[in-house]
Amino acid sequence: MSTKKQPVETLLNTLAWTGLLLLVLAVAVYYRLPQGVAPCLIALNRRSAGLSAKTACIAPHTVPYLDGGGGATLVLLHGIFAEKDHWVDFARPLTGRYRVLAPDLPGYGQSERLDDQAYDYAAQVERLCLWLDAVGVQQTHLAGSSMGGTLAVLFALKYPQRVLSVALIGAPHGIQTPQASAMDVMIDQGQCPLIVHSSAAFTQMLSFLFAKRPFLPYPIAQQAMKEAVRQASTNVRLWQAQLKDRYLLDQQIDRLGSPTLVLWGAQDQLFDASGAALLRTRLASADVHVLPGVGHLPMLEIPRATAEVYAAFLQGLGG
Repeated sequence: MSTKKQPVETLLNTLAWTGLLLLVLAVAVYYRLPQGVAPCLIALNRRSAGLSAKTACIAPHTVPYLDGGGGATLVLLHGIFAEKDHWVDFARPLTGRYRVLAPDLPGYGQSERLDDQAYDYAAQVERLCLWLDAVGVQQTHLAGSSMGGTLAVLFALKYPQRVLSVALIGAPHGIQTPQASAMDVMIDQGQCPLIVHSSAAFTQMLSFLFAKRPFLPYPIAQQAMKEAVRQASTNVRLWQAQLKDRYLLDQQIDRLGSPTLVLWGAQDQLFDASGAALLRTRLASADVHVLPGVGHLPMLEIPRATAEVYAAFLQGLGG
């Protein structure tokens, strides 16, 4: 072999081994130190959707939120035990045409959960009003998932002049559906299916929430699981506040006058899809869709398809 080729081959071998070593180290960090990797993945996902992290103060809470895009404002409200980043993939197709805001509602996500504060719907409606004032939004399209959908409706009923439309992205909490859901049965048996105390229970809960579980990078899944287990004891207080208002929306939704979109997963185990037909009757002008093969959180399970339906709804309003 030519002596001139030996340094080149040696260099290539060194680069190959270095690359392999870096790959092994990256995999090791990814799986062994997920708490260090998760924030980087979250930041990259936000940036790819045109969103950045900000905060606003509505004493005594500091509310982190995501903000991006330009145009008419859309405010996205998460459900119970959820958080703002659950909207990022849904928001990605929307930030090119709209300004998208997604807060961590007080008591959830990175927002404080204070022992001396109430987190029922009445308190959260007033906090939402204060937060909108703090971020300079006078009128907005409101979209919400589960608890967030109910909050959007209640806010629209109390402050109709500030709401351009309401979108229920997934079934709202508070409707007594004609057919009992799997969660209804569990609640009546005294169970709390959304409160988990172990990694196994967290995995089981994900199967309960989704018809087809979406991909979630390991570091982010681990972070979410650890946070859910860590907050299990205080989650009970928030769960009980929700149970107090179990059918709150039933008593009020007929008064909703805002243009309304309803996207209800056909395989939703929390709130049975028979509720969609009920809303068609009670909100005659609402645009109601039942999503085949989809569970409780369509903005996570089929984010792009759900966002496209929402965008078409907004365009139909002239937005």
